Formats: sequence, structure tokens, C-alpha cells
Amino acid sequence: MTRPVETPAFFYESVPMAYSLPITSLTAIAAGILLLVLTAQVIRLRRRHGVVLGDNGDRTIAKAIRGQSNAAEQLPMALILMGLGEMQGAPAVLLTGMALTLMLGRIMHGYYFAVNGVTWRLRFWGMLLTLIAQGGLILALVLAQAF
Repeated sequence: MTRPVETPAFFYESVPMAYSLPITSLTAIAAGILLLVLTAQVIRLRRRHGVVLGDNGDRTIAKAIRGQSNAAEQLPMALILMGLGEMQGAPAVLLTGMALTLMLGRIMHGYYFAVNGVTWRLRFWGMLLTLIAQGGLILALVLAQAF
């Protein structure tokens, strides 16, 4: 009869722990929905104008593509900063505030690019809120490291 093999202690140290990241998770859900909406707008415009690849010189399609691309460029880093801050104990109030600021900014920015004829001010304020949120998320991560 064989004895069961004992699992070495170092094995448990290398197994990643599961983290509950409710602020990051809810923000990622909202960001995912926003990206789906922006992507659907690009697809709709391309189908309407018979464009398979790129924008075919159509400014409306080019604008929609840039709005979707900009969201795809900005959201990942913000979510990474948010997740790291939340994992390391950054203040939840600060993270929540920055999550709301980020999503408000992204929605405003995306709306400007998705809907033709909307004032440029939405783009400006949306991007400003996005940058404020990213700066706040960096601060939250620094605070989590310092304390």
C-alpha cells in the first residue's frame, strides 16, 4: 500500500490567490459595453457605405473608427491601474470616483465620435475627464504602495 504524496509547502506559495475586484469589474463591464456600442457603430457605417476595410475616405466612418480606437487605446491602461490599485488596497472612495470619472469621460468622448454633428466640446471634456481619471488612478496606486 502506498502512502499519499504530501504537497510541498512552496506549491501553495506559488498558487495565485483569487481577488475580488468589484470596482474594476463593474468598470470593465461598462467599458466593454461602451466598446461594443462603438464597434457596432463602425460596422453599421461601413455596411451602409459598402466599405470592407478602412474608411474609404469617408470622414464620418473615419471619425467613428477613431472614436472606437481611442477607447480601445485608453481603457486598458486605466483598468490595469484600477485593478492594481484595488488589489493593493488603494482607497475605495478614490477608485470609485476615478471609475465614474473615467466612464463619464469615455461616454462623452465616444458620443462625440459616434454621433455626427455633435459639438466638439464633448470630445474635449470627455478626454479631459479621461486624463483626470488616469492621473487619479496613478495617484491611487502610489498611495497604495506608500501605505
